[in-house]
Amino acid sequence: MSEPRTPARTAAAVLWDMDGTLVDTEPAWIAAEHALVTEHGGTWTHEHAMALVGADLLDAGAYLREHGGVDLTPHEIVEELLDRVVDVVVADIPWRPGAQELLAAVRDAGVPCALVTMSWERFAAPVVAALPPGTFDVVVTGDNVERGKPHPDPYLLGAERLGLDPRDCVAVEDSPTGTRSAEAAGCRVLVVPHHVDVPPGPARTFATSLADLDAAALLRVGAQPVAAQPVTADRTSR
Repeated sequence: MSEPRTPARTAAAVLWDMDGTLVDTEPAWIAAEHALVTEHGGTWTHEHAMALVGADLLDAGAYLREHGGVDLTPHEIVEELLDRVVDVVVADIPWRPGAQELLAAVRDAGVPCALVTMSWERFAAPVVAALPPGTFDVVVTGDNVERGKPHPDPYLLGAERLGLDPRDCVAVEDSPTGTRSAEAAGCRVLVVPHHVDVPPGPARTFATSLADLDAAALLRVGAQPVAAQPVTADRTSR
C-alpha cells in the first residue's frame, strides 16, 4: 500500500480564474445575455444569469438557446456575446480590488502562475495584455478544452502546462462551478465569492477580497489539510 501523500509546505503555483475573480466582467456578460435574448423575443431573468456564472461558454450558449429562446447554435450565441463584451473590456478593464497587486506579489515571489478561464482567447487576450509581460506563464481558455468547468479539464491542463501536479497548486475562484472544477482536478481553492455564494468545503479557504491577502497567505492555502476558514494576510511579513 502506498504511503499517504504529504502536501507541499506552500503552493508551488497559483491557477487564477478570471471572470469575477480578477476582473468584474459578469455585469457585461449579463447585459449581453439580456440584450441578445430580448432581440430574439425571449425573457431573461436574474436567476438565469446567475446560473451561468463560471460556466463553460458553449454550455452557456446551450442554456440561452433553451431558456432564452435564442434561435442560434450555441457556438453562434457565444460569438454574439463575445462581440458585445470584448468591446466593453477593451474600453475599460474592470479589475477586482487587489487583483493586480496580488498578481504582482505572487510573481515577485517567483511563483508560477496560470490563467484558467472559461472565456475564450479573444476575450482573455486584452486582459492578459493589460498586465506586465510574463504575469502568466500559461493561459488556458475555454476554447482550449473540450470539457469546461465544472469538469476538471481546465485546471488539469493548466497544471500540466506548468509541469506540476495540480495537488501542489492553489486555484483562486469566485463561483461554485469554478470551485468544483479546481477541486475535481485536485487543487486547493481560495474562494473569493462575488456575484454568487459558494458553500464551504474541505478543500476550500474563503476570503472576502483579494485586497485582504498577500502572497504568503495565498500560497499557504495549498498546504492546509482542511481549508474552510477565512484567510488574511500576515501583516508582519513582507
